[in-house]
Amino acid sequence: MKIYNYTDLSKSKIEELCSRQIEDDKLVESRVADIVKSVKTDGDKALFDFAKTFDKVELEKLFLDGAELKAIAATIPDEAKKAIDTAYENIKNFHLSQLKKEDKVETMPGVVCWRESRAIEKVGLYIPGGTAVLPSTFLMLATPALIAGCKEIIVCSPPQSDGKTNCYLAYCAVLLGIEKLFLIGGAQAVAAMAFGTESVPQVYKIFGPGNRYVTTAKTMVQNKVAIDMPAGPSEVLVIADETANPSFIAADLLAQAEHGTDSQAILVSTSNQIIAETLKEIESQLTILPRKEIAAKAIANSYAVLTKNLDEAMLFSNEYAPEHLILATENFESIIPLIVNAGSVFLGNLTPESVGDYASGTNHTLPTSGFAKAYSGVSTDAFLKKITFQHLSQEGLNNIGKTVEILAAAEGLEAHKNAVSIRIKN
Repeated sequence: MKIYNYTDLSKSKIEELCSRQIEDDKLVESRVADIVKSVKTDGDKALFDFAKTFDKVELEKLFLDGAELKAIAATIPDEAKKAIDTAYENIKNFHLSQLKKEDKVETMPGVVCWRESRAIEKVGLYIPGGTAVLPSTFLMLATPALIAGCKEIIVCSPPQSDGKTNCYLAYCAVLLGIEKLFLIGGAQAVAAMAFGTESVPQVYKIFGPGNRYVTTAKTMVQNKVAIDMPAGPSEVLVIADETANPSFIAADLLAQAEHGTDSQAILVSTSNQIIAETLKEIESQLTILPRKEIAAKAIANSYAVLTKNLDEAMLFSNEYAPEHLILATENFESIIPLIVNAGSVFLGNLTPESVGDYASGTNHTLPTSGFAKAYSGVSTDAFLKKITFQHLSQEGLNNIGKTVEILAAAEGLEAHKNAVSIRIKN
């Protein structure tokens, strides 16, 4: 892990550090374009072929039905079942709190405007399952979709080596009332949900994190279907001062690094000593991790930045716009107002990012690659559309009519003016 001094960094160097550019991006785009085209053209046949090529399985069918999911779910260990139940309750409670009816507003006497929410009818959920199986993502996406009232929820996740899914995903499906799980992974899953195939229904919006292939596919199909956000490789930025615990910081950085070799784990600290001790802790903790080879590669592509103070640390963080931001300091209250760009924030030395990943209640599907500058994480709102309404009484028409007539005339749109004038005359 390289160490930089913030005061020595030029603007262009900071932009470079925050860019997340990877050398083979163009190659990924080309491969994804071919996958999307194949699925769009050949439908189910392409999906069966890709399962054989990428997942190394020959599928008899592309999905598991309700009965099959229940049978697999029955094999889940009791301890895991209880953990999923607890996480589900917390996630459900947090996302239920986001359902708020908006008041009607009388913008002037007799003119009433308001908004009402309507669920997106058909949504597609992508649950990653390449190097790690993520039942937590199933809960994070399906729970708000159900709360919002989506009528059709299509779930795709890569098949395991036996051509099935694992007991954790199966149990989530049963718990959430999902009757079908499609055994499709990667860019091909995104393409299938975007365009529809003989087996996979077309959806209106696609949700879910994934690797660069999944993220690239999502951006490619946006002319056909909406997406939640460009959620790519996972990342964390830890801001730490002298009150931080180096062993805690190391654990947080490694938690993100083990997601994949293209994950990023960034440390921004006001203390040289904290950086040095954290790097030692990373080496020590890394040796006992089952996914140490993956984590080590991610750490090698990550870095630390030394700053003069916490304000300077926040300047760098806002430019980086991290998916996960950890404030490893006892003084977090004072810098909360300085946070401008971040997906989800974890406050203090006793709040690991892992709690948000699994069970605190907040959603872990978050913007990466700097997109936190413009995107929010997934919420109940993400599964809703907001429709505006307005109603005019005769008083309202009389009050607003002249304003509309003048503006329509100024724009040369006589029919617009007449739509008001004809009502006033009558």
